[in-house]
This record gives sequence, C-alpha cells and structure tokens, in this order.
Amino acid sequence: MIAGNAERLEQVFMNLVSNAVKYSQDNYKIIIKAFLKDSMAEVRITDFGIGLSDDQKELIFERFYRVEDKKFLASGLGMGLYICSEIIAAHNGVLGVESELGKGSTFYFRIPVSAAPV
Repeated sequence: MIAGNAERLEQVFMNLVSNAVKYSQDNYKIIIKAFLKDSMAEVRITDFGIGLSDDQKELIFERFYRVEDKKFLASGLGMGLYICSEIIAAHNGVLGVESELGKGSTFYFRIPVSAAPV
C-alpha cells in the first residue's frame, strides 16, 4: 500500500508512458515494471527510442526544458516532466532517468510504502 493522491500519481504514470511512445517512433516496444525495493514502491518505464545525452539528463526535469533533436520533432511545452517531478517530490519520492543517446531511456519513480492498516 502507498498513501498518495491517486489522480496525481496516475498523471505521472500516464505522462511517462506517453513520453515513451512519443520519443520511440521506430520502436514502440515499452517495458513497464513495478516492484518493492527498500520500503519503496518503484515503477520503471523503459523505451527504446532516441535516448538522452548526459547534458540532456541533467536538464530533463527542469521547467520548460524540451529535448532538441534535429531528426526528431515532438510537440509539447516542456512542462510534463517538471510537473511529474513536483508530484513525486510531494509524495516524498524520487523521479529519475537512466538513458543512453540513441538507445532509449528508463524513467522511474520511487515513493514510500505506507504501513499496512491495522
């Protein structure tokens, strides 16, 4: 069990899945995993799309930041991941990314597991 705002957590999940599809035009395979790790619920969404450079990974959760790629154009305001990071922080969690340019990305979030009701 986790304690949180179901609508906001759904918003995070849907944004991460939507981005995985949006940035994977050649390979639509997406892997979604959820598990417990060290008293945290962790969800990982992996795509095999354009990936991110180290510089992009540093900025990806900032407000209005958008990935610029000359061969790839996607719509958006650059607010989605920023909003996701704020929602996860409000749940005392962590939002992160593992990625390699040209090989895809794994976005993940971890939020604390609550004590089971008595």
